[in-house]
Amino acid sequence: MIESAEALRSLYPQASARSLAKQLDRLDDTMRRFVAHAPLCVIASAGAAGEGLDSSPRGGRPGFVQVADERTLLIPDVTGNNRLDTLENLLVDPRIGLLFLIPGVNEVLRANGTARLRDEPEFTQRFAHPDVPKLPRLVIEVAVREAYLHCPKALLRSQVWSPEARVAPGSFPSMNAMLLAQLGPQVVTETDAQALDRYRTQLADEGLAHLVKG
Repeated sequence: MIESAEALRSLYPQASARSLAKQLDRLDDTMRRFVAHAPLCVIASAGAAGEGLDSSPRGGRPGFVQVADERTLLIPDVTGNNRLDTLENLLVDPRIGLLFLIPGVNEVLRANGTARLRDEPEFTQRFAHPDVPKLPRLVIEVAVREAYLHCPKALLRSQVWSPEARVAPGSFPSMNAMLLAQLGPQVVTETDAQALDRYRTQLADEGLAHLVKG
């Protein structure tokens, strides 16, 4: 078992100069362009000491995360399950880690920093859009401390963007079916069709109801 940094490092070669030099303390033009094209972001956060960590996917139209300046990102909070795991974590521990992904692009943008939850109109109004009837309740303001492009090997191995890697429609159970198996009918009372209608209604507030098929 590995229990020291020295033992761990003995298993691997040293990081290349390039992999170390690519880490910046800001978002340069290349990174800002990456964020502007990314429809998917994964947020990592930590709660109180002794509690577990959390990762949460966030999605929207490409560029739904705004770059306010080279050291500030703005993430609108939209309809979810209302558990508020990420938001409550950030109130306790403001450290935040972000992964930005673009379909068809095998590189990933990583950004780490600290976050504040902003509900002032000057933040929420930035996300006004003619196709979106409601503003976000709040915006996660991220002060970027470090950012860098991650190599493509993980996505190349997984072939996540390859059509051949996709699960055939109907060959994998719906979330509703999986929750029904876990929790039973006394907890999961809606049908798949009802769940889709609920998603469609929730996404209508973002002008994205058309994305729910079925």
